[in-house]
Amino acid sequence: MIGGMNFIGLALFFLTAVPALLASQGNEVVIVFNNRLPESKAVAEHYARVRKVPETNILGLDLPTTEEISRTVFREALQRPLAEEMITRRLWHLAPVSQPGEEEASVKPKRRVVESKIRYAVLCYGVPLKIAPESNLNESGLDQLRPEMKRNEAAVDSELALLPSLHEALPLSGPLRNPVYSSTNTLDFHPTNGVLMVSRLDGPTPDLAKSMVDKAVLAESEGLWGRGYFDLRSNADPSMKLGEDWISSAAGICQRLGFDTVVDTNSATFPAGFPMSHIGFYIGWYAEHVSGVMALPPLEFMPGAFGYHLHSFSAATLRSTNRHWVGPLVAGGVTISMGTVYEPYLGGTPDMAIFPSRLIYSGFSFGEAAYASQAVLSWQTTVVGDPLFRPYAESPEKLHDRLQETGNNALEWSYLRLLNLNLVTGKSLVDCSSLLEQLGLTKTSAVLSEKLADLYALQGKPSSAIQIWQRALKQNPSPQQRVRLNLVLTDKLMAINRNDEAFELLQSFVIQQSDYPDRQTLHRKLARLAQKLEKPEEARKHEAEAARLSPPTKP
Repeated sequence: MIGGMNFIGLALFFLTAVPALLASQGNEVVIVFNNRLPESKAVAEHYARVRKVPETNILGLDLPTTEEISRTVFREALQRPLAEEMITRRLWHLAPVSQPGEEEASVKPKRRVVESKIRYAVLCYGVPLKIAPESNLNESGLDQLRPEMKRNEAAVDSELALLPSLHEALPLSGPLRNPVYSSTNTLDFHPTNGVLMVSRLDGPTPDLAKSMVDKAVLAESEGLWGRGYFDLRSNADPSMKLGEDWISSAAGICQRLGFDTVVDTNSATFPAGFPMSHIGFYIGWYAEHVSGVMALPPLEFMPGAFGYHLHSFSAATLRSTNRHWVGPLVAGGVTISMGTVYEPYLGGTPDMAIFPSRLIYSGFSFGEAAYASQAVLSWQTTVVGDPLFRPYAESPEKLHDRLQETGNNALEWSYLRLLNLNLVTGKSLVDCSSLLEQLGLTKTSAVLSEKLADLYALQGKPSSAIQIWQRALKQNPSPQQRVRLNLVLTDKLMAINRNDEAFELLQSFVIQQSDYPDRQTLHRKLARLAQKLEKPEEARKHEAEAARLSPPTKP
């Protein structure tokens, strides 16, 4: 097996920009749970135990058990009690502070957070999600807002993020500027700068909420690996360009940082038959409810995976496994996510060009990356997952060495990422193929064998690629990887007129994968192959099956 700097030196040099960061600690968190739900307390206790959060930082409040609450209930049952407990428990300290322009004797200094032991607030399953609009709320300055911004509904998380500024009488209508948007300095993310990073451990069930913590800890230990899937719309509408640019940039960032990346440019979501294996990052838009391959569990989200779908109501509820997006993504296995609870307008959604850069390249915690990506607060975004989760704090070299020393199965992914980084920095396809050929792990890894076959294909060596893809099928690939290998092999065999082999492989696949969602396409392909092979009976059989599987014609 190749070790040392021959393989990884160039790639690790490329990644030296990842800073050495101190890991966030449990004592930087205040946990909030709903006293009226035992399940909420159980999630809080699980998180406190895993992250070693002090007992003084755990707070139960008497809250409604509904996801939506009124502005009055939010203020009286959650916002003010939490602020008071922060002072009582000496988690932060407020003092009168004058800002520039407030030196006049007639201006009374406002009380602001000047010291804080905590940076994060974690809301547990059962804490309300969103604040309903209040139609009779009258505020000064409303006439200066655009009509669509004269609204006061908000995500609980986003409103609580400004808790350090509670005594400043901030307006409730419309969004407010996020002072840490796009920041590259983790020291900025602090209540003394006006922002409390609020996230929630939440989802369709309490067990799913707990599982996000466990998967985060696992990914911190073994790495957040996998492939990146990015779903563009290719919409020519200028008003949609920002969303396209964000997601396209996120795909480019993940590719440059070493991830195998798939970009779909069709207007629809990834289709049901798409073989989406080993999902490390999923970012897409713009369907109201989960659809396509994402609606067909089990999904292959890796430990630590980020899943996000840009839609105005992607987090309108977190309790459903098949409506909207965040709830289904959590049920499908994501570790971290974000979404919006009411209409935010495109510019009020998280900036997906910033989020992966801060999380991967800068080594931010999930909470820091999530708040760096939001241009506005007191608005509609909810942040779902453990905010302490910092998957890329450790240097790639150190993590790679540790995985190698312990014989961890994730080592194949570390090698894959380092190989991709070598490709990004200009190493030739031939050199990278040679590296994989000499690596002993490639002989047993379906992940690395598939990569080697892909490199052969790019070099115009179809027969060599086919041989290695066939080998990968025997190396215990994941279920969705097995689907992809079968489909790719069929097409590549057909491309070089090895139609007998293609027909046999595809027939076997159809029999073995009886639950494959797009069987109609497979039977059509088998019919065409049978015709080429002069097997008329087989052709008729598959044409009939394809017709049977056709959706009924709408009247």
